[in-house]
Amino acid sequence: MNATPAGGEPLVRTVEAAAYTVPTDSPEADGTLAWESTTLVLVRVGSGGATGLGYTYGAAAAAQVVDDLLAGVVTGRRAWDPPGANEAMRRAVRNAGFPGLIAGAVSAVDIALWDLKARLLGLPLVDLLGASARDVPVYGSGGFTTYASGQQDRQLRGWVHDQGISRVKIKIGESWGRAEQRDRERIAAARASIGDAAELYVDANGAYTRKQAIRMAPFLAGEGVSWFEEPVSSDDLTGLAMVRTAAAADVTAGEYGCTLPYFRRMIDSGAVDCLQADATRCGGITGWLRAAALAEAAGLQISAHCAPHVHAHVGAAVANLRHVEWFHDHVGIEQRFFDGVLPPEGGTLRPGRVGGCGLGLELREEVAEHYRVRR
Repeated sequence: MNATPAGGEPLVRTVEAAAYTVPTDSPEADGTLAWESTTLVLVRVGSGGATGLGYTYGAAAAAQVVDDLLAGVVTGRRAWDPPGANEAMRRAVRNAGFPGLIAGAVSAVDIALWDLKARLLGLPLVDLLGASARDVPVYGSGGFTTYASGQQDRQLRGWVHDQGISRVKIKIGESWGRAEQRDRERIAAARASIGDAAELYVDANGAYTRKQAIRMAPFLAGEGVSWFEEPVSSDDLTGLAMVRTAAAADVTAGEYGCTLPYFRRMIDSGAVDCLQADATRCGGITGWLRAAALAEAAGLQISAHCAPHVHAHVGAAVANLRHVEWFHDHVGIEQRFFDGVLPPEGGTLRPGRVGGCGLGLELREEVAEHYRVRR
């Protein structure tokens, strides 16, 4: 493909955003939140006959942020320069505030710009970024606190025995930590479902108190749990560090991070054994690569939170990736909405080996339209 369309270097000509809300297949909850639907905010940017796409998961209002605050900043910029556009967007939202909803909007635009650049160059995104490894490990993630025992068992066995995913995670901390005995029963049942050969992870989503999480640590060790995600609030860095000292499992957090200072404080406080970051929240591909560099400088690995078909390419580009989260809700939406999705063959994604340019995804317009909530 000719990377430079007639008339000179490629400029971003169009920026469009839309939101789609998809019901979950059953009511879902973790330790601190319950939900029955998930909203994907999709951004498409156009230049030189090519269209790049990016997305975030969050509130539909993020699409309005793209239209009102970001589209005018990005339009007319060189399509070759996603980092420059990223910086311009961050400066433009100074008075509106960056973390949270606006960070998701910036992230979706940034991902779309990287996708566009790779498409203009005729390359898979992993080839544009440069691969550190071609195989990207995933872990199955779901096991919601609302699941009955049979539903949890079927999900875990499906990942481990049918798809060959050797790492799985369930939610614990039910009802803000008030159902600790059921947490223990579900953890033991999960271990029985997957056997001893697979790794078992748990995620409390910040539901436990410091002492409660520390009391849980020996039980988790007895069940061979090797990943204890957000045992206490991710804002409680002192508490995370306390649990990390007491627990045999790796203590992890970072999925809500939007800025590099956030990640630096988490790393410097000794709060985590593995940093988590989400490209759909932390400033897109640009922000995620910088978070990964911070982690590597501190001797830590990084794990990509959710949105697996965004993270497959960027995860392959860093040497300190541990794995990508194969999250039940997002996997279902991405498989439904896009052509070009990757199969987790043997617990591994292989971006760029087959499929198209950029992220390799093409929106199924007729499917997505059914779930559109904002035009």
